[in-house]
Formats: sequence, structure tokens, C-alpha cells
Amino acid sequence: KWLGRSAYTTNRKCRGEFLSQLSEGKNDMSKQKTRKSALKRFKVTKTGKLMFRSHGARHLRSNKSKKHVRHLLAPKELTGTFKKKVKKMLGV
Repeated sequence: KWLGRSAYTTNRKCRGEFLSQLSEGKNDMSKQKTRKSALKRFKVTKTGKLMFRSHGARHLRSNKSKKHVRHLLAPKELTGTFKKKVKKMLGV
């Protein structure tokens, strides 16, 4: 519904009424978007644990022992305060 140019810019009362008419009958509950970067790096288990993979296991392996590489390849659980932030990023 067009109220004229002044209703959108200067007249606050009309502008407020216009905005309330727009939102009337609509559910403006916006959804939280998942951070795709976090989604690629972390996996959530059934029990709610956050698992991640270590860095340093992709290249330059020749100077690392087999045991060290094995430990780097094993998934690890995320703990501490960062876990709370990542859960929020994932929307869990």
C-alpha cells in the first residue's frame, strides 16, 4: 500500500503504521544460518560431541614418525570454551 513519499522518509507516525501493516500476519522468525566453514571442519556425534581432525598430516610426512602421523590422522574431540562457540556456529 503506497502512502506517498513523505510517509517513508519524514512522517514517523505514518511510517510506523506502514511497517506494522507490513509485518501483520507474518511470522518474521528468522532462522540461524549454519557457518559453512565450521560445517566442513567439525562433525557432531550422536551423543553431541564435536569431532575434528588435526592439522599437519597432509604433507611433509617423511620427517614424521609413523606413530606421530597415526595420532594426527585420528579424529579428536573438541573441548573447552571453543566448543560452545562452534556449537553456536553449527546451530546445535
